[in-house]
Amino acid sequence: MIKIGVHRKKLLCTWVSFLKTYSTTSEPIQHVVDDATETVCKVMMSCPTLALDTALNQTGVRVSSDLVENVLKRFENAGMSAFRFFEWAEKQRGYSHPIKAYHLMIESLAKIRQYQIMWDLVNAMRKKGMLNVETFCIIMRKYARANKVDEAIYTFNVMDKFDVSPNLAAFNGLLSALCKSKNVRKAQEIFDRMKGQFVPDSKTYSILLEGWGKAPNLPRAREVFREMVDAGCDPDVVTYGIMVDVLCKAGRVDEAVEVVKEMDENSCRPTSFIYSVLVHTYGVENRIEDAIDAFLEMERKGIKADVVVYNALIGAFCKVNRFKNVHRVLKEMECNGVIPTSRTCNVIISSMITHGKTDRAFKVFRQMIKLCEPDADTYTMMIKMFCERNELEMALKIWQYMKSKRFVPSMHTFLALINGLCEKGNAAKACVLLEEMIEKGMRPSRVTFGKLRQLLIKEGREDVLKFLHEKMNLLVKEPLYD
Repeated sequence: MIKIGVHRKKLLCTWVSFLKTYSTTSEPIQHVVDDATETVCKVMMSCPTLALDTALNQTGVRVSSDLVENVLKRFENAGMSAFRFFEWAEKQRGYSHPIKAYHLMIESLAKIRQYQIMWDLVNAMRKKGMLNVETFCIIMRKYARANKVDEAIYTFNVMDKFDVSPNLAAFNGLLSALCKSKNVRKAQEIFDRMKGQFVPDSKTYSILLEGWGKAPNLPRAREVFREMVDAGCDPDVVTYGIMVDVLCKAGRVDEAVEVVKEMDENSCRPTSFIYSVLVHTYGVENRIEDAIDAFLEMERKGIKADVVVYNALIGAFCKVNRFKNVHRVLKEMECNGVIPTSRTCNVIISSMITHGKTDRAFKVFRQMIKLCEPDADTYTMMIKMFCERNELEMALKIWQYMKSKRFVPSMHTFLALINGLCEKGNAAKACVLLEEMIEKGMRPSRVTFGKLRQLLIKEGREDVLKFLHEKMNLLVKEPLYD
């Protein structure tokens, strides 16, 4: 177990004060739900799959929509474990899954490409009359993210078959899914072909604008912006924000500043997000003084700094190796009541690792776990760092700490440790983790499985290799299900 030193008294008091002020878990009912969540998660983390139903029944917990939502969120990276709980919960007396639970489960299954089970749930929702546009937007987004463009379009086209009429929100959902998965050309093609069926709004144009910005294709982004204005859709603060982001990504940060000035002239107040984009871009370009000036200008305009813009400023200081300034920013956040998130700490940890300050990165991690919950990126970075430092024992301690917090590791976290174990020739432990990963419905990458395969062949363990292959083949692999 990782040893945690005594934190500074002042910071601890601040944190306790924050919890007292903002906590929503003080009500008795919430305490019951939280306790039940911990009980269920403990069983799911430790119990073999075949005995899970029996073990859950023995907990005696009362199933509620809040409990189910909490557990599904906790196990969002372990789709099959989540699905087994989902099925068990549905059988409990007096309980029926709400739409939110179905949506969480669909997202979790799609993440691990269990598409047939996902569509089975869609059919179950149809029978209960629970389907809505959001259901299909989730599926389109997940297909597009898996680079299954045809399947995303298919999902939009079959909405009528499921008695859900495609509307502008669904149209925007399809375009957004394609643009965010770097398929903006396909999105533009669909928009040009179908815009007569739907009256595009500012959100529609903003989606395409952002898509071309990420391409990056600034001329096409400008075309979309002009078409938007010509269509009578006035740019709003969201559109301006996207345009600033597009220009910054294209290396036109000075032009982006002019857009912010234009907003002021049009009485459209810039947001902290817009300034976070400017600060981040200046940081990437090593223009630290400009980053500071942009942050100060935001404050002069009376725009309150949030954690996103503070993270951007911290990132800018990290980029130029000015960690003393990072400490000052954290102190300012504390004074202004802005609580650091896992993202804040990840920015610092990642930068310290990049600069070779791995001991300090671990120190930040140890301080972090006293203030906020690490996320999958945090654990992955730390495990990978110790593996690269040839300190496998420490990597395993991080893993054990993560499991003690009942945090379900992501695919990347699994792969980081399995790769480290393979590098050290520890095939036995790597196989145990790979099997656990498969049990949760995650497929290992070809590179990682290839490393383990070579190791097993070298040790003459073809029997184990065959077993793992059989386990992987049991995973459902249906790209489309009608």
